[in-house]
Amino acid sequence: MDYPNCTTEHRKNKHLKLAQRVIIQTRLKDGYSPYKIAKELGCAANTVRNEIMRGSVEQIIQGKKVIVYFADAGQHQYQQHRKQCHGKYKRFLCKEFVNYVGVKMLTDNWSVDSCFGEALLHRLFESSEMVCMKTLYSYIDLGLMPLNNMDLPLKLRRSTKQARARKNKKNLGRSIEERPESISSRKEFGHWEIDTVIGTKTKDDEVLLTLAERQTRCFIVRKIKGKTAPSVMAAISLLQKEYGTQFDKVFKTITSDNGSEFADLAKLEAKTQTKIYFTHPYTSCERETNERHNGLIRRFIPKGNRMDGYSSDEIGFIEDWCNCLPRKILNYHTPEELFEQHLDTIYAA
Repeated sequence: MDYPNCTTEHRKNKHLKLAQRVIIQTRLKDGYSPYKIAKELGCAANTVRNEIMRGSVEQIIQGKKVIVYFADAGQHQYQQHRKQCHGKYKRFLCKEFVNYVGVKMLTDNWSVDSCFGEALLHRLFESSEMVCMKTLYSYIDLGLMPLNNMDLPLKLRRSTKQARARKNKKNLGRSIEERPESISSRKEFGHWEIDTVIGTKTKDDEVLLTLAERQTRCFIVRKIKGKTAPSVMAAISLLQKEYGTQFDKVFKTITSDNGSEFADLAKLEAKTQTKIYFTHPYTSCERETNERHNGLIRRFIPKGNRMDGYSSDEIGFIEDWCNCLPRKILNYHTPEELFEQHLDTIYAA
């Protein structure tokens, strides 16, 4: 009978299996040489010779001591060696770094990546005193750190829903399809994404207006009276006053979704040089930077909590926290650092 999935066939760079050791034992009894056995197994002759040395035991046959290879002995010796081949935990050698990560995550709500990147960028620890991010996650799973998976910001909240394509329903202005490709590449400063974050689905609750700059990941959060077009435009007017004549250089473009609260956003083009683009309906992935930052807000304000229950100082704290969080994509610099550098260039010109 033919077996299409033969388990005794040897693959290169793979350890021998028990079935292959049985073949070695049988062929040695038949008088085969290690070279001939290796040809049959499809491995190097030295592999067979070394296996014979490991699995050979002393036997007494007819009153004489002889050395005989047994597949079971070779398998047992192999398993004993494998117990010692894994890396040793560096938990106690790197306890200061591990404790630093634990404190940062629990007190400052940082991610594992931000803690690791901050320590690496500013050389807070020697390389021998640190472990990689994958090891840190393993320590969390094994209970070797002062936190668990429930303390991780996203591990328990990732959505498993698949995206669905829906038919376009409304168009408030210039489509994102007309947006220059240079904006998508993030090579130029001054291109923003805008959205709103609600607390409860009631009309008497306040709303957060959020803007995220695509290159530096700078984040602006403002409380507005409601999810309405006049409230949004009132907040935009305050930003115009804040940046004055440099508004057009700081806000070159703004990309929005097709929510009714942004119905008047296109009117900004008549007063400024800022260009407004609208994404396709039900396509939040076209504003990925803003959506990512809205997720950071949810670490502090869970869904269902009323926004009017949070003061302006608390909202300002969330904004500062987001802008002072080291990012891997920014080589572990903070959005605030990079944003201030661009502002200095603009105002110095």
